[in-house]
Amino acid sequence: MAFSRATLFTGLVATSALVLAGCTGGSDDDAADGGAESYSIGINQLVQHPALDAATAGFKEAFSDAGVEVEFNEQNANGEQATALTIAQQFAADDLDLTLAVATPAAQAMAQNIINIPLLFTAVTDPVSAELVDSMEAPGANVTGTSDAAPIDEQLELLKEIVPGAERVGIVYASGEVNSQVQVDQAEEAAGPLDLEIVTQTVTTVNEIQQAVEALGDVDAIYVPTDNMVVSGIASLVQVAETKQIPVIAAEEGTVEGGAVATLGIDYTELGRQTGEMALRILRDGEDPATMPVETATEFTYVVNEAAAERQGVTIPEDVLAEAERK
Repeated sequence: MAFSRATLFTGLVATSALVLAGCTGGSDDDAADGGAESYSIGINQLVQHPALDAATAGFKEAFSDAGVEVEFNEQNANGEQATALTIAQQFAADDLDLTLAVATPAAQAMAQNIINIPLLFTAVTDPVSAELVDSMEAPGANVTGTSDAAPIDEQLELLKEIVPGAERVGIVYASGEVNSQVQVDQAEEAAGPLDLEIVTQTVTTVNEIQQAVEALGDVDAIYVPTDNMVVSGIASLVQVAETKQIPVIAAEEGTVEGGAVATLGIDYTELGRQTGEMALRILRDGEDPATMPVETATEFTYVVNEAAAERQGVTIPEDVLAEAERK
């Protein structure tokens, strides 16, 4: 592969200067009077699946690790954009110090409504394309956070290593997710040098996943991006893949736990914790989201599922196994 496995990928972690502008809630007065720090934070998570659950858990752990007391109002939109919007509208009316959106559609719903308090996002692949920020370096308003952009080039290289004869790679993704279209575009660009052809099918509901996988036709492997709808219904995709003996390579660890063969992916707990540390800088240090660059993941790790590989008819190379976490 085109990189050394001895050194994990390190993303560029953006840092910004301390800005003592007013982006905090009234809780600072308590701290100034010598009382314990205490904040109120609303969390709008698009849907329940391992990656997003891990990101939310990591966010909360950052406050626990810092010894900061927080009252969390956690809401789950169950994959429904209308519900995410309703949650956002409720948060806008609540007396909160800060809000968190988990996944792109939830972040878009929140950004439409949360304008007077800091809004952080996590598990958003391309916040510029999603129109959440002006740029990665200078978000420009009350919104910033962390991107889960995956190393798609290297993930397709891993696919080729596990399935050396692969020529056609199928991708099923939700037509309504901006971050998914971004990843498909990146996969198509990365596929050329690897002599791969990308074949796609889109879905609008989880119930369409199985039919979409069948409609991919004669593909040699399936790549699953960080698409919230598909990942939440991964069992349907894996069922078809196992029946047809098509290896599945994923963009993140939770999908491997759900039955994909392998990934070089992001640790979503750490990404969430990274987002929580940004929130602490806003709440405790007075940093301004408008000038806090969007941060990216700092590490990627191999994760493999040997049982899934056996069910899908492939063998994971020994050099990958030697450095991988096993699920």
